[in-house]
Order: sequence, then C-alpha cells, then structure tokens
Amino acid sequence: MQALTARRRRALVTLGLLRAGATALLLVALYYVLPFDRGSTSSLVLVLVLGLAALVATTVWQVRAIVRSPYPGIRATQALATVVPLFLIVFATTYFMLSFQDPSSFSESLSRSDALYFTITTFATVGLGDVAPTAQGVRLLVAVQVLLDLVVLGLGIKVIIGAVRKGRSS
Repeated sequence: MQALTARRRRALVTLGLLRAGATALLLVALYYVLPFDRGSTSSLVLVLVLGLAALVATTVWQVRAIVRSPYPGIRATQALATVVPLFLIVFATTYFMLSFQDPSSFSESLSRSDALYFTITTFATVGLGDVAPTAQGVRLLVAVQVLLDLVVLGLGIKVIIGAVRKGRSS
C-alpha cells in the first residue's frame, strides 16, 4: 500500500466524516419521524431489543470494515461516528416511549428532544439532574445504560483500536 498524500488523506477523512454525519442525521431524522408515540409495553421491549441487536450487528460490521479497509484509522473514525449516535438513539427512543406510556416514569414528561437530551447527558456522565427517572424499573434501565456507556467507551474503543492495528498489519 502506498503512502497517502496530505491532500488525499484530507479528502478521505472529509468524505468519511460526511458519510458518518449523514448516517447520524438519518438516524436522528428517523427518531423524530417514526411513530414511537404509539404502542404497548411489548412494543417498547421489542424496540429496545431490536435496537440493541442492530447496535451489535452494526458494531460487528464496522469492526470487520475497519480490518478490511486500506485506511483503517480513517474507517475507525467513521465507525465511531456511526455506532455512538445509534447507541444514543436506541436509548432515547426507549426513554421517549417509556415517558409516553407512563408520564410519571420521569420527573417530567419527555418530548423526543427531552429524551435525547437526557440520554446524551447520561452518556456524557454530566447528569444535570433536571430530568430524572422516578419509576424503579426506569431507574434500573438508566443504570443499564450507564453500564453500557462504560462498555461502549472502554471496550468499544479498545476493539476499534485493535481492529485498526490488525488492519494496518494486514
């Protein structure tokens, strides 16, 4: 493999970030337009399970793409910019649906934007306290998200770095 020129590297990074940004925008757009304000508890569980399964499948696919890529470092940036927004959208959707089905699940009824905000502040470990889970089951779900946040940040980044190293050595 020949070395990248600075111009080619910038073009690949820019293209990759544009692709990842478009993916993130598509995920957010789907989050705002899909009818998550209907359904039952079983549909809520189904959305969470399918969302987590999609997250795992996307992560596996992204790791394989990193290993196979001629430029694994650039591909890893795209992977992170895709997997993290998907992770956040899965939990924001779950929180929105929970709040819609039982407005007393949180300290206030959550709009889609409120649910996304809560998910991001929880992920970033900021936890401003203006929105808080009040129901025991929801508190447990938020605790699961916090634990998965650590997995995504710790293990996820380690796996991606390992894939980059493996891709570079191939």
